[in-house]
Amino acid sequence: MLPEEANEKSMIQKLDLDGYIREFQTFLAREKPMEMMGDINQHYRYIQALLRTRFPVPKPVPNLDNALIRIKKQAILGLDEIYAFVTMFSYFNTLSTVGFTEPLISWIQGIEIPDEIVEIIGYFTQEGEINSERDSELFELERAIKHNKKDIKDTLYKLVHSSKLREYLVDTQVHFHGGEETLLVRGGFNRVMKAAVVGRSATGFFYIVPESILHLKEKQSALLSSKEEIVYRYCKEISALFFKRERFLTFINKEYDRFDHYQARVEFARAKEYAFVLPSKSKEIKLKDFAHPAIEKPVPVSIDFNKEIMLVTGVNAGGKTMLLKSMLSAVYMSKYLLPFSCDASQSEVGHYKSIEAVIDDPQSVKNDISTFAGRMQEFAKLFHKEDTLVGVDEIELGTDSDEAASLFRVMLDALRTRGIYFIVTTHHKRLASLMATDEKVGLVAALYDEEKRMPTYTFLQGSIGKSYAFETAERYGVPSAIVHRAKKVYGEDKENLNELIEKSTTLEREMRTKIAKIDDALEAVEKKKRKIEEEEFALQEQYRKALATLKNRYNAATKKAREALRAKESAEGRRLLNVAHQRKVLQKKESDKKEDITLKEGDRIKYRSHRGELVSLHGKEATILVEGLKMRVPLSQLKRSVQEPKAVPKPRRPKANVHVEKSGVSVSVKLLGMYADEAIETVDKFLSDALVNNVSEVQIIHGTGGGVLSTLVSEYLKEHPKISTFYRMPGNLGVTVVEL
Repeated sequence: MLPEEANEKSMIQKLDLDGYIREFQTFLAREKPMEMMGDINQHYRYIQALLRTRFPVPKPVPNLDNALIRIKKQAILGLDEIYAFVTMFSYFNTLSTVGFTEPLISWIQGIEIPDEIVEIIGYFTQEGEINSERDSELFELERAIKHNKKDIKDTLYKLVHSSKLREYLVDTQVHFHGGEETLLVRGGFNRVMKAAVVGRSATGFFYIVPESILHLKEKQSALLSSKEEIVYRYCKEISALFFKRERFLTFINKEYDRFDHYQARVEFARAKEYAFVLPSKSKEIKLKDFAHPAIEKPVPVSIDFNKEIMLVTGVNAGGKTMLLKSMLSAVYMSKYLLPFSCDASQSEVGHYKSIEAVIDDPQSVKNDISTFAGRMQEFAKLFHKEDTLVGVDEIELGTDSDEAASLFRVMLDALRTRGIYFIVTTHHKRLASLMATDEKVGLVAALYDEEKRMPTYTFLQGSIGKSYAFETAERYGVPSAIVHRAKKVYGEDKENLNELIEKSTTLEREMRTKIAKIDDALEAVEKKKRKIEEEEFALQEQYRKALATLKNRYNAATKKAREALRAKESAEGRRLLNVAHQRKVLQKKESDKKEDITLKEGDRIKYRSHRGELVSLHGKEATILVEGLKMRVPLSQLKRSVQEPKAVPKPRRPKANVHVEKSGVSVSVKLLGMYADEAIETVDKFLSDALVNNVSEVQIIHGTGGGVLSTLVSEYLKEHPKISTFYRMPGNLGVTVVEL
């Protein structure tokens, strides 16, 4: 086993992922390393496309690296090796008929199997044998072999039912011994029958081949030899063709492994209802409802690691080690695009070059090394690494906790300057108190239920947790009197400190619970507000419709009055109609004038059935922003909307799960309704903000329309020096995804 493979296996065992990996490997067509070579973002897109399609599962195929080496040397492959290649050819032929979406369809259809290779597929049966229907000589041989087998069976059947041999037979079965059909008889059989003894049973009986079938067996052997000659001829001809197509065989073998990587992950995710999380370019680890696969009934973990060091303290047997393993496991599985149980929409896993787990006790009598010395060896190796996530369980293990706290404080500070991130668990408060004031250190406390006297296996960020050593001892059966005496020895001042820590944690939990209730209440108020606004809008629509109805009735009435006046001329009637019309026009002008005076830039307005914002005024026209779209409309068609109260910014309050957002930066921008110059200027500023805030992926929403904006955006992105790649969002060509 190579050193890299040994380290990988050791890491899997340390993280308790060995059972998970074994189960995943059952979905592979052939065993292979977990790592997929190439661009992980491209692999992720292929896996997501494969998740949307049903496809046939590939047949198991052995590793063919040795066969490929022998092909290069013009060796003759065995029938089973040739059939393994044929299995891959057949599978890709089948995949070409599946209704894949992009990018899968381009990839699969791009694998063109040469006609001479396709012809070889027809040489074989489903069982991997040469198809005798394509070769008359082979067909006759197989028929002769079949008839000869029947003759042997019939002859043996007659012998076991013959009266002269009956008393020497142990049973009436035909026994296979050394690959031959034999009869099991007692001693003295040679008095009634000539036969060759081929073996003895454990009970002293004899396996014999009657002389009467020896000639049939010789004939069978000759027939099988002739068949092997024909099969060898086929193997020789096919191997010669494989030599000419050696590059294609190497290519198809590689592509089969690639598809096998994808399909195994997809089928595993479907079977276990797991989700995929693509590693991000940041170092943040944000898990929502993560469940470690080794735990049967896990308490879902929700945690946010956005510092350089996470320090986990708190109750014994409260899940600190499992939290550490869960976070390292999430990074490991995400690194290799292995699915796991979590809320993928609210989870984020950073990318690290390597993962280290300092978990086991390194003490060894054989190597004459202590626990602490072993820990020092493991930490010494870290000074040669970079861009690494390191998990350390019980960091002060094996030495004086106060001395270790000072030593590890300095080492952690030095190592994190090399781009090494730490998740550390500890039972001691000395190291936590030394590092608590560092803004790049995150504190996490494992919680304890005082009423039930049990760990909750949940965690509170931003706090130092109490170890509950005495309570744990009582829970596991240590007499109360012993625990009480231990508390006295421990000292009242230290116990008071523990109580203060617990009270602080309890108060913080209560505060966050109340904050959550306030947030729920605010959300309810917001819902009521939206409902009132909807009702207001409905009433305004009713008013508009009623007003329109009255106008229509007025116009209809005046029309009929004019018609009546035409029939019978009346100067007084015409005068009254003119007065009514003048009053109507005057009322409209006053209304329009009033709107002209009161409306200004930034006002909330209503345009027909839509609500929006007045962006700018242009004489009798105005530019408005409605649902992200800019439009130019007559000013007379705008009405003032009820001014919405400005949202009062809520003070930042700590929550049970901290979610740190990029300050003031958005991950998407809308260009809909913009002119060309305005759109490019907006994109340039948007990308600059994203780069400054270290955002790895953004979206530019330009719509489809005539394609002018999308073309301008594409041309601009091609010339931008900081763009890694960009592409249209699958299923929505109006959005361009940009990777920075």
